[in-house]
Order: sequence, then C-alpha cells, then structure tokens
Amino acid sequence: MLAGMAALTIHTAASTTGWSPRMLRYLERVGLVDPPRSAGGYRVYGAAELQRLRTLRELFAHFDIGLSDVAFARRLRDDHHLASAVATWLEAKPYRPDSVASSDWLRFEQDKCRKLLAAAAA
Repeated sequence: MLAGMAALTIHTAASTTGWSPRMLRYLERVGLVDPPRSAGGYRVYGAAELQRLRTLRELFAHFDIGLSDVAFARRLRDDHHLASAVATWLEAKPYRPDSVASSDWLRFEQDKCRKLLAAAAA
C-alpha cells in the first residue's frame, strides 16, 4: 500500500469507478492513468487515480469523445514528429503530380488507394 494512505486494488477500483480491470490496465498502457505499485507489484489506486478516472468520464461526456480520441491527443502532445506530420497533413492542399495527366488523376488515386489497402491487408 501507499505510505500512510488507503489504496484500492484494481478490482475494487474497477467496481468503484465503473471501469473494468481490463480497461484500467489499458488506460495505464496508453498513459492516461499511472497507478503506483505496491511492494508486491500490484497496482494500487488512491484518491488521485480515482479522481483521474472520474474526470476522464466527465471529459468524454462533456465533449462527446471517446477513449481513442484522448489517447491520440496524448500521443500528439508527447510525440512532436507525429504532431508535426498531422499538422502538415491538415494544412496540405491536394495536388496532381506533374507526371499524371488531369484525365488520369482519379484513376491514379484509386490505384494508390487499392495498393495501400492491399499492403495493409497483407
């Protein structure tokens, strides 16, 4: 347990907050909560972690967002290369490569999409 402070096991924290133990582990893995560990290595949840979980639910409800949105926002904040790449993409205007005729641009983009999907499926 935490020195001088009551703490809950992951199962008790899950039942208290409405999150499942599996979801609490996931929230930790994506960096949205960081519960300390007991001397035996067990996650322990105190008032700060419970408050973090409560305000996460409030954030979801207030902005009508989901866990993946918050996890991605965290990645954007922590990974400057990713943030830069996303910002660049958002600001970019579509353009036709000089090597592609105007009449072939749609087919060219369709072929690129098919190749990308095939690579992702492989």
